[in-house]
Amino acid sequence: MATKTKPLRVDIRSYQVGFGDCFLLSFVYAENDQRHVLIDFGTTGLPRNGKPSQHMPSVAAAIKQLVDGTGKLVAVVATHRHADHISGFGTDGRTGKSGETIRDLKPRIVLQPWTEDPDAQKDALKATAAKSGARGFLATLSNMNDVAAKALQLASDEPKWMSAAALRELSFLGGDNIANLSAVENLIAMGEAKGAKARYLRYGDKTGLERLLPRVKVHVLGPPDLTQSDAIRSQRSTDEDEFWQLRSATLVSADTIGARSARGKGAKVPAEARWFRDRLQNVSATGLLEIVRQLDAQMNNTSLILLFEVNGKKLLFPGDAQLENWSYALSEAKESARVRALLADVDFYKVGHHGSRNATPRKMLWEKFRKTANEKLETMLSTMSGKHGKVSSKTEVPRRTLLKELQEKSQLKNTQTLKKADGLFHKTSL
Repeated sequence: MATKTKPLRVDIRSYQVGFGDCFLLSFVYAENDQRHVLIDFGTTGLPRNGKPSQHMPSVAAAIKQLVDGTGKLVAVVATHRHADHISGFGTDGRTGKSGETIRDLKPRIVLQPWTEDPDAQKDALKATAAKSGARGFLATLSNMNDVAAKALQLASDEPKWMSAAALRELSFLGGDNIANLSAVENLIAMGEAKGAKARYLRYGDKTGLERLLPRVKVHVLGPPDLTQSDAIRSQRSTDEDEFWQLRSATLVSADTIGARSARGKGAKVPAEARWFRDRLQNVSATGLLEIVRQLDAQMNNTSLILLFEVNGKKLLFPGDAQLENWSYALSEAKESARVRALLADVDFYKVGHHGSRNATPRKMLWEKFRKTANEKLETMLSTMSGKHGKVSSKTEVPRRTLLKELQEKSQLKNTQTLKKADGLFHKTSL
């Protein structure tokens, strides 16, 4: 493979995974020398009632065929642990063992946020080391996964006191936040394989990709660790300047407040989960939803934000990063002015968090993109309407006001417009 040349182009594919993300970047040094980077591979809902156990292996097989025919998979990026971003890396039956196909491609580097460091303690403020050890990590998985599992169990029982709307949201958020152990274990295994390396990143870290992708520069713009910013511990509920809304809105209506549930008494649960169990047994639908929403927000605030520079072009992949994650790079870091200048002339933007209202900060980020005002910015959106949020509270995903801007001020490719006859992905080249 060439070592001193530069890519002829970059091909970007957005695969159809419904409500989820799966992006393949192909740095084309020659037609038979393409170096691929897979960013996320997960779903929590497919169009046309598709089954993940059938669909995800098809996507994995398509990726394998492309990689085997042109070059190699140099890296896998898991931006954060939500199921809609990593479930496809699983090796169990739920996604048809699609993760085995990706693992067989032997990525050289596996990139994840610092919060996924297997050696980190529960009270860690930063990643412990670049090496990994599954045993310690799996023994100390965050209690938020226990809460999510409990919430999902409760929703599956369809208690009469809980409204249909609350049940739908609880099922979605609970399912998205469960531990995804098969996928987590497979990501660890890929990073520990012979010749491979796992890296757990925070703002400003080096990825190690530059030595595998000559003439490509990669910036890690998030997440900050807790020695850099304490803001990622929480997420504000509304921000009229930055969120894509006209006014603040109540997230839960009064009809979701129901009787208390006594379900689960006597259930055998790990000692570390009992505090949550006892409270979840006696919480109203409103309270339970708010707990699970906060867990969901916490995970999004740990999402990797990566900016690729190649051939004078800039490609921005922010995962599901929320406002607190963005704020460090754009306003709090000592070099935030340089970061803002760096992002102003972005050529390609992977729309954050499936088009949610608070993952593309309006004034801080979107309105600073110069190409929305003159030549068109290239954008890709992987999403599925009706899966998350409500129009009535202006929390629907994708958010209508943001979608309108994307359609009017960028060259948008949206997986919702991807027809079955079109194949498995949208593609653009830069």
